[in-house]
Amino acid sequence: MELFFLGTGSGVPSKERNVSSLVLCLLEERGTTWVFDCGEGTQQQILNTNIRPRRIEVVFITHLHGDHIYGLPGLLSSRSFQGGETPVTVYGPRGLKEYIDISLRISGTHLRYPLHVEEVEEGELFEDEQFVVEAIKLEHGLDSYGYILKEKDKLGELQPDKLKELGVKPGPIYQKIKSQSRTQLEDGTIIRRDDVIGPPKKGRKIAILGDTRYLPPLAEVLQDFDVLVHEATFAGDEEEMAHDYYHSTIKQAAMLAKEANVGELILNHLSSRYQGDAVQQLSDEARTIFPNTTIAFDFYQHTIKRNQ
Repeated sequence: MELFFLGTGSGVPSKERNVSSLVLCLLEERGTTWVFDCGEGTQQQILNTNIRPRRIEVVFITHLHGDHIYGLPGLLSSRSFQGGETPVTVYGPRGLKEYIDISLRISGTHLRYPLHVEEVEEGELFEDEQFVVEAIKLEHGLDSYGYILKEKDKLGELQPDKLKELGVKPGPIYQKIKSQSRTQLEDGTIIRRDDVIGPPKKGRKIAILGDTRYLPPLAEVLQDFDVLVHEATFAGDEEEMAHDYYHSTIKQAAMLAKEANVGELILNHLSSRYQGDAVQQLSDEARTIFPNTTIAFDFYQHTIKRNQ
């Protein structure tokens, strides 16, 4: 599981940062990728990576400001010409379906794969055997959401020493024992899976938030998450401006991470006013509050390690 940041700036592209888009690569987990926001130029950014649009399974749009959606019609269209045949579901605020429908219709675009658009409200979006995904309402002047991904726990590792003590020799029977709760051997012996496996592998929890004012109550919702991706449009001493423009500061994002006791904080959506050495100063400011902080840059890749 890996986060791949394609665009980490806010508002308009700059020489150092494109506008918002990031990809969650789930190639090992499910052979697909999930896209979060799709600002102008996202396709061009993808060309500089090993990301394959045909593997896109889901797109999550946090809100409908242009720097988060202007690249979406082009990406959906191009996917048809790049071998994409599997269905894609796009989640986002009310108005997203109209935007996509009009963009594709006016441009005469015909997709070669099924496209489903789900307009979201706060709450659970879907659950399958691997993940539970939820939307949480943020505060940004127009509807803006964060997306919470909860990976389900996995079975622990089979313990060969315990099986040998029970007289079970290595072989295909090991996989059979792990795949079911009770297994009867040829001699009639019953092996209970719970007796011969280690502790479960705890699932990872990730929060990817859209543009928002500082919301201290989110600390309870995000408690003990492994990774928090949070916007940091302004420096810490610009709280009034951040509030007026419905954004957060570096300091506020770090405070939320600290209060929520998350494992890692990744900051993005920086204003173009911060470049070069100024970004390092922002990083130092955040780390005085929450040491395990990274300010993302375009093409930054971050592996989300599994809990032990």
